[in-house]
Amino acid sequence: MSSKKVTKYDLVESVYQNTNCEKRVVQDIVENLLLELKKSLKDGSTIELRGFGTFEPRLRKGRSRARNPKTGEQLSVAPHYVAAFRSGQELKKALWELPVEQDT
Repeated sequence: MSSKKVTKYDLVESVYQNTNCEKRVVQDIVENLLLELKKSLKDGSTIELRGFGTFEPRLRKGRSRARNPKTGEQLSVAPHYVAAFRSGQELKKALWELPVEQDT
């Protein structure tokens, strides 16, 4: 499988090509969708998109002894939240059916 990145620009372009909406309108919709997702997660809400997946804030434990892998510096990490994603059934099935390339 190739490791092509899909950017926000690519998403806007794709939706624009598949709809009768103006490009600026599509761009505003994508921006607003992402803003609402971020705002909901920041408020502690779980976002469920049926068939696609669920985003949720998840608490990560802090550590008193951690190491910066780049500098080797010892530091401590306070407990904090991260965004977690669980894929939905339809997405799992779609990915399961991807052909697997054999390494030679």
